[in-house]
Amino acid sequence: MAERWSAVHDATRVVHAGQEPDLATGAVVPPLHLASTFEQDAVGVPRAGYEYARSANPTRAGFEQSLAALESPHDAAVGLAFASGLAASDTLLRTVLRPGDHVILGDDVYGGTYRLLATSYGRWGVEVDQVDLARPNDLAAALRPGRTRLVWVETPSNPLLSIADIGAVAGAAHQAGAVVVVDNTFATPVLQKPLDLGADVVHHSVTKYLGGHSDLVAGALVVRAGELAERLTTNQNTLGAVAGPFDSWLAQRGIRTLAVRMRAHCAGAAAVATALAEHPDVSEVLYPGLPAHPGHDVARRQQSGFGGMVSVRLAGGPEAARALAEGTTIFTLAESLGGVESLIEVPAAMTHTSSAASRRPVPADLVRLSVGIEDPDDLVADLLEALAKARR
Repeated sequence: MAERWSAVHDATRVVHAGQEPDLATGAVVPPLHLASTFEQDAVGVPRAGYEYARSANPTRAGFEQSLAALESPHDAAVGLAFASGLAASDTLLRTVLRPGDHVILGDDVYGGTYRLLATSYGRWGVEVDQVDLARPNDLAAALRPGRTRLVWVETPSNPLLSIADIGAVAGAAHQAGAVVVVDNTFATPVLQKPLDLGADVVHHSVTKYLGGHSDLVAGALVVRAGELAERLTTNQNTLGAVAGPFDSWLAQRGIRTLAVRMRAHCAGAAAVATALAEHPDVSEVLYPGLPAHPGHDVARRQQSGFGGMVSVRLAGGPEAARALAEGTTIFTLAESLGGVESLIEVPAAMTHTSSAASRRPVPADLVRLSVGIEDPDDLVADLLEALAKARR
């Protein structure tokens, strides 16, 4: 079925892949299957492969097919949906790693990813090194052929919006025998396709842009069909942290508008970044779409858009950052990102407190903006007014 949508554009693929009309009724929206168990045609002969919802559920299966078609439209791939982004991370790590293995992690990543590897897997005997993956020489120096089992990449990264060259990272990591996973949460598959660029696994917090409406928690992995996909599928069932049917249904609903939403997110973020780059109270704007960003050329080459995330550092320091975050009207002070509504936060005091001990802790004067789909002029005006209030 995925081959049917391999020749179309992403804007068409998001609407149709894995979301064909229901065969029984013709309903154009796939039905929500809440069943936990399924009638079998004979002893040990499940109908259409469904026997128990932890192992497989029709609603989750449709969502997983959508993911696979989006991330890898031209090659056979497997999508796997989980109860959260960290559940997806944990299943991947349990599948790939063994005690004593070595992992290379970007030095600017989501705090939960750092915490999971540094604490849970650190106690398991896994050694973790953090590296600036935008610097190829640093990666080459950190790789330990035969011991480095995994290289974890976020690009764009959270929250410093760093850019790593996926092809270059994959080439070096594969020579050392390591698996490369790319967290594609910020870019989404309509802006960036890591599997096409050399990655082995794509990771998503579905809670963010894929869901798009701040009303679900879920995670996902996408991997090319083959031995690793089979092991991940086995562990998805064995470990059991699967996405529920309602969250899967909501995620599919969100995916249908992903392409058009990302165009709005990108346009809004570009307007915000441009406006704030000239503001005297802002010491630095971190946005890959700005030509001055050190990763701009790589992002332009491997992405079809620069995304909806913008981070800014305030000249007035941590107090100014807090004042801005607490002073907006349209931007809502809240964790998470990727919804239709604009959100604002201070990562060092909110989402990234667990990264305080990491190699590259988040600056306390940094504010992260998840630019929604509101009118860009209104968003810029809201931020400028909040900056003015903070100065008074």
